[in-house]
Amino acid sequence: MLPYQKILLLKMKLNLSLPKKPPSTPKADQKPGDSPTPNPASQATPKQTKQETSFEQDQFSRGVTSVQDIIAPSAIEIDFSHQKIDNTYFRTLFVSGYPRFVNANWLSPLINFRHSLNISMYIYPIDGRGIMSDLRRKVGEMEAEIQSDIERGKIADVSTKVQLEDARSLQIELAKGSERFFQFGLYITIPADSLEELNKITKQVQSALGSLMIIAKPASLQMNDAFKTTLPLAQDRLMITRNMDTTSLATTFPFTSSELTQDTGVLYGINQHNSSLIILDRFSLENANSVVFAKSGAGKSYLVKLEALRSLMFDTEVIIIDPENEYQKLCESVGGQYIQFSFKSTSKINPFDLSQVYEEGQNELSQKILSLHSLFKIIMGDLSPQEEALLDRSIILTYKQKGITPDPATQKKEPPLLEDLYKVLIGMEETAALNLAARLEKFVKGSFRGIFDQHTNVDIQNTFTVFSIQELEDALRPIAMFMILDHIWTKVKKDLKKRLLVVDEAWYMMKYPDSASFLYSMAKRARKYYLGLTTITQDVEDFLSSDYGKAIVTNSSIQILMKQSTAAIDKLAKIFYLSEGEKHLLLGAGIGHGIIFAGQNHVAVKVVASPDEHALITSDPKEVLANKQPAPATNPTSTPAPSPATVPNFQRPAAPAKGSSEPNDSTPAPSPA
Repeated sequence: MLPYQKILLLKMKLNLSLPKKPPSTPKADQKPGDSPTPNPASQATPKQTKQETSFEQDQFSRGVTSVQDIIAPSAIEIDFSHQKIDNTYFRTLFVSGYPRFVNANWLSPLINFRHSLNISMYIYPIDGRGIMSDLRRKVGEMEAEIQSDIERGKIADVSTKVQLEDARSLQIELAKGSERFFQFGLYITIPADSLEELNKITKQVQSALGSLMIIAKPASLQMNDAFKTTLPLAQDRLMITRNMDTTSLATTFPFTSSELTQDTGVLYGINQHNSSLIILDRFSLENANSVVFAKSGAGKSYLVKLEALRSLMFDTEVIIIDPENEYQKLCESVGGQYIQFSFKSTSKINPFDLSQVYEEGQNELSQKILSLHSLFKIIMGDLSPQEEALLDRSIILTYKQKGITPDPATQKKEPPLLEDLYKVLIGMEETAALNLAARLEKFVKGSFRGIFDQHTNVDIQNTFTVFSIQELEDALRPIAMFMILDHIWTKVKKDLKKRLLVVDEAWYMMKYPDSASFLYSMAKRARKYYLGLTTITQDVEDFLSSDYGKAIVTNSSIQILMKQSTAAIDKLAKIFYLSEGEKHLLLGAGIGHGIIFAGQNHVAVKVVASPDEHALITSDPKEVLANKQPAPATNPTSTPAPSPATVPNFQRPAAPAKGSSEPNDSTPAPSPA
């Protein structure tokens, strides 16, 4: 209980302790056994009783704790140039001087200041008729002053001439009705943990405003009123204002305030500019694509896993291509489907599969053949024009042998295999065809047999599906990623559903122009099929050196940049038009910190996760090993004391033992009244 509350309670008790009436003495003619005769003056009327009851209730209510008592600080110390509330120091500045000209968004250095500030603006409309008369009088005074200086042989004051020019132009605009007149007040409250820090930040704020020719002064001897002025109460207790017209006032509105908060969507983290929440629904933007660039260990996979986990709550199907086995724990925890591709794995994908979806004006078989051309260029390497023509003819013949033609009715038949194409090439008996067959032989009969030469037995039915290619060699990973993406794309076109596709280590796809072109085609057409494509890479140089990589960035409404190397920061700065401050932020960013771009807005983000989410998505080797270690054996006879972090603030009193009438020792004693 606060000290002033104790005083109030004491006063209440004193007021309620009314003096007792003295015992009445019997009258001379009254016998001892008789009842005393009532005194009319001493009898209380109902009205008097009601008043006394009301008085007692009022006195009692003064000692009851209110909401104000709970939220009020324990102490407020007001000094000459600052005030202290509990353990926090505050200083309020008011703006007294403005430049003659300001650019649009001139308050952006103040709004985006690296320290937390409380900024309040007060705008008071002024009657135009009174302003017109004041302007005429002011114009007359300045003209008379200039004329007097001329008659005396003096040079007219330049500042007076400038003010006269401004007053005349404002007078004309007000007369036209194109401008209105206002009074404008600007106040800034600076919080700090110490007086030294408060003085330091005050100088920084004044310097930032001084660079804009704006003069800010502390509200000395008025700190309490100045502090209340910046509270969200709409009470200007200082009334330090400046005349402004509509155009000048419009430039003060902080349209550069960094905010990325929507009504619905996924929580990405905390806005480091103003500590607001970054909540985005990527499917509400122009497209649902995103790119993530970061160094190894910067937290890019952590962010993507967190987004995928939270997207499940919005009925979003999540599909992930995992090169490093980082998503297995998360997949198993949410009951997802984890598909591994390796020589010993039973999961197979046939690259010749068709989507069996007919779209007006499109030839599904031709599009599939073009996709196979890109795949075989990755497998076989560069092809001459003759070899490309021969490969095209052989693919068409392979489908034809299975009865599949451009007719959509035939495309429901069983598709061919890689072995069928190999046999067709062997049967052509041409030197170029035999060379192509030789390049395919290791995937059909050689060391790579059994991975890409069987019918598809993978069906994406789960809401969370992960394709793992960790056990494949680096030479096979681009091929596997291409085939998996092609299979996913076939599924996406066949079954329209809200989906999120994550391609981790996307730089593998950028190594070959054909795979890069395929990934770009998916990014460009994803919106049509309700798909959000997320590409993640740590090799920024390889990704952005490709024209397709730059095009993928352009076709992504969300771009996330986290900690970068000095070698890549300049290229990123050119593509994303980063300022010097943003470049320094990315170079020195901690784990889970970065910049998120969404449309025209971009803010500094700090990724946050709950303890349960963190346990699922962390890939820190220390934490992973700690979680795998068995828990130490505990002594059943002794109960270890809980850690301070796990002790709740309020505990229920333990129930008394059965058959016992005594209260439990842990039951708290009642507090004194």
